[in-house]
Amino acid sequence: MAMDIEIRYFAAARAAAGENCVRVNPGTLSAILAELGQANPALAQVIAQCSFLVDSVAANDIDMPVNAGSVIDVLPRFAGG
Repeated sequence: MAMDIEIRYFAAARAAAGENCVRVNPGTLSAILAELGQANPALAQVIAQCSFLVDSVAANDIDMPVNAGSVIDVLPRFAGG
């Protein structure tokens, strides 16, 4: 089992991050997002307008724990839907 979390970026988040995905340590969703934003201010601006899936389920609680082996999808607002 993986000991880290995979973050997958889509659309504007991918452009701001400059990569398709990254691996991070487990923690709460809010802590993980804060760490990503501190490392990349352009990404932080995009993340502020994103929704998130954790293991393909909409994350409604920003303080939820994200366990090792999970996948977080960072989904910016999409035009037209």
